[in-house]
Amino acid sequence: MKLNKVVLAYSGGLDTSVIIPWLKENFGCEVICFAADVGQEEELDGLEERALKTGASKLYIKDLTSEFVDDFIFPTLKAGAIYEEYLLGTSFARPLIAKCLVDIAHQEGADAIVHGATGKGNDQVRFEVTIHALDPDLKIIAPWRMWDLQSREDEIAYAQARGIDVPVVKERPYSVDRNIWHLSHEGSDLEDPANSPQDDLYLLITPPEKAPDEPTFVEIGFEQGVPKTVDGKEYDGASLVRTLNKIAGENGVGILDIVENRLVGMKSRGVYETPGGTVLYSAHRALESLTLDRDTMHFKELVAQRYAELVYDGLWYSPLREALDAFVSETQKTVTGTVKMKLYKGNCASVAITSPYSLYNQGIASFGYSELYDHKDSEGFINLFALPLKVRALMKKERE
Repeated sequence: MKLNKVVLAYSGGLDTSVIIPWLKENFGCEVICFAADVGQEEELDGLEERALKTGASKLYIKDLTSEFVDDFIFPTLKAGAIYEEYLLGTSFARPLIAKCLVDIAHQEGADAIVHGATGKGNDQVRFEVTIHALDPDLKIIAPWRMWDLQSREDEIAYAQARGIDVPVVKERPYSVDRNIWHLSHEGSDLEDPANSPQDDLYLLITPPEKAPDEPTFVEIGFEQGVPKTVDGKEYDGASLVRTLNKIAGENGVGILDIVENRLVGMKSRGVYETPGGTVLYSAHRALESLTLDRDTMHFKELVAQRYAELVYDGLWYSPLREALDAFVSETQKTVTGTVKMKLYKGNCASVAITSPYSLYNQGIASFGYSELYDHKDSEGFINLFALPLKVRALMKKERE
């Protein structure tokens, strides 16, 4: 394959640091790097110097944080989409990054897009499905499916042999992905589900046992399913998530240690830190319990599962995901109100909910007398509701 110029999804981590010299050695092509700022903060420090020193001709850095929160995170939150307890932190960042890679490839006249996802992971699918959806003519290079390096230890040795500094050492070779929504940890001792995470693993969240001994209360305001305020103060989307990350992280909220089913057919173990997101999902669910009718809420739960699968599988730019968004948006028209959350040593729970669209009627729900509900009415309802079962029971009795 002849390549003159490629665009590399660059993070500055181990994989992409090794990929730059590997591309130049094997294809002799110009390597242009793109780093997406999706809220990983200090991880972007010194990135341009590192990319150029490793052999790239230039580095684009684009701040996508607001777009990421408003157009990817919040729609997924409104859908209530959760994949096997996982709040999809890496999953919905990849389509956005891939979209920008395509844009830069067009701008630079590149032949191909290169990514550092492994042949065992989900990210290779998420990147490539998005690229195919947006420009089916672009070539895709996935070094992990081509080179002879078999492990992260091999990559470290490869880099050291070429005098390349890499941001991991053999004593702690975790694969880490961070954005404004979450921080994930995989690899090394975590590959064995029998191993508990090390005490120094967590970077965003205080371990629950070390969190404050007194609970913290925080009130979140929603408008049509979108979080807008924290303790009465209005924030833009990114600032709101950052604010809740700090509050929840200090209280030990948002740690998830799971073995999940990857799209490519294997199970993997990951430890996720999603402090603000955990609180937002819990608060949003609580508000929906007050404002959605039974049938809509139950059907939305089915939609949420399918939506989560689409996001996890990298099918963000699919007709089905867009169609489900239309349904979700309709359900969220009444999901407006405030939820007071109690955070305490890793736990979060709603303790108070208010909404102008509340479907909770105390006069009906109360155990006391109500003019709106006659207890005697339930007898006829139960007789009709049970009629199919009663007929079946009579049939069985006659046959016996």
